[in-house]
Amino acid sequence: MARKASISMKDVAALAKVSLGTVSNVVNSPELVSPPTRERVETAIAKLGWVPNASARQLRAGRSSSVGLVVMDIANPFFTDVLLGVEDHVLQRGYSVQVGNSASQPQREDDQLRLFEQQRVRGVLCAPIWGVNQRVDDLRRRGIPVVVVDRAPEESGFCSVSVDDVEGGRLAVDHLIRLGHRSIALVGGPGRLQQIRDRRLGADLARAEHGDVVDLLALSTSSLDTTAGVLAADELAAMPDRERPTAVFAANDLLAIGLLQGFVTHGLRVPEDMALIGYDDISFAAAAAVPLSSVRQPRVDLGRRAAELLFEEIEALDDDRPHEHQSVRFTPTLVVRRSTAGGGQGRRG
Repeated sequence: MARKASISMKDVAALAKVSLGTVSNVVNSPELVSPPTRERVETAIAKLGWVPNASARQLRAGRSSSVGLVVMDIANPFFTDVLLGVEDHVLQRGYSVQVGNSASQPQREDDQLRLFEQQRVRGVLCAPIWGVNQRVDDLRRRGIPVVVVDRAPEESGFCSVSVDDVEGGRLAVDHLIRLGHRSIALVGGPGRLQQIRDRRLGADLARAEHGDVVDLLALSTSSLDTTAGVLAADELAAMPDRERPTAVFAANDLLAIGLLQGFVTHGLRVPEDMALIGYDDISFAAAAAVPLSSVRQPRVDLGRRAAELLFEEIEALDDDRPHEHQSVRFTPTLVVRRSTAGGGQGRRG
C-alpha cells in the first residue's frame, strides 16, 4: 500500500515512455491522444495502480466537482431517499455528493454550510431547520448556487423543491374523519418547524370541511423519531378511556412507528382501539407489525428535481446568462393500510 501511494504521474510517464502532458491528456482529454499512445498510457496506469489526484485538479481549476447536501436527520429514511434522488442526477453529471447532517441543530447546519463553502463545492442543496439563514444567503451572494429542499422559502432568491404539506395534513385527517373518528390526536415534533405547522393547518382544514364536528388534540414532541413516538403513546395511554382520542395523525412515519410500539406495550390495539396514520410512507411503514397508513411524499423525485434545478443554475452561471428561480411543489398522496382499517368502531361513548 505504501509503495502504491508514492507512485506519481512521472512514474506513469516513464513506464509509458511519454511526456507528463500526454499522461494528463489521457486522464482529462483522452480524445486528444492517439489510440496507440492512449492504450500504452492506460496500460502503465493499470500496471502501476496509479490513481489520479482529483483534488489537485480541482484546486488548479479553482472549482470542485462535487455538490453539498445538508439534511436535518440522516437517520430518517425520508432524507436517505431524497439523497438517492439527488445522486441519480448528480452522478450522471460526473459529480459527487458530499452529505452533511445538521441533526436539527442550527449551529451544526451553519458549520456544514461553512465547510462546503471552504471546499468550494459547485452548489449546495439544503433542507434547512428553521428556514433560509444568513449562511445560506451568504453562499448565494458569493456565487455558490443554493436550492432549498423540503421547504418553500419566502425569499425569492432561491430555487426550491417541496411537498404540499397542508394538503398532506388535510388528506390524513379527512381520511380519519371519514372512517368515523371524532376525536383525533395530532402528534408532531417542534411546532416551530414549517412542515409541522403546515400539516396541522391541513388537519384544521379537514376539520372545517366536515363542519367542525371533530376534536383535535395537538401533542408536540421534542423530536421526530421513534423515541418521541413511544413517549407520546405513553401520554395518550395514560388518559382516561372516555377522554382518549380514537385516532392519531403522526407528523412522520418514525413517530408513527414509535406510537405503534407504545400502544402495543400498553395493550391498545391498532386499529381497533386506536387508528394510526403517519406521514412520508417510508419503507418501514408497510413493513411494520401493523402496516401503517401514511401520506406518501415523492421523496426520490424530490431529490432528483432539486439536483436538476441546481445544475440548471450552475450552467447559467457558467454561461453568464440569466437564471429564473423556480419553486417546485409536489402533491402528496394517501396510502391506506391496516392501521386505519375498520372505521371508528373503537370510539368510546
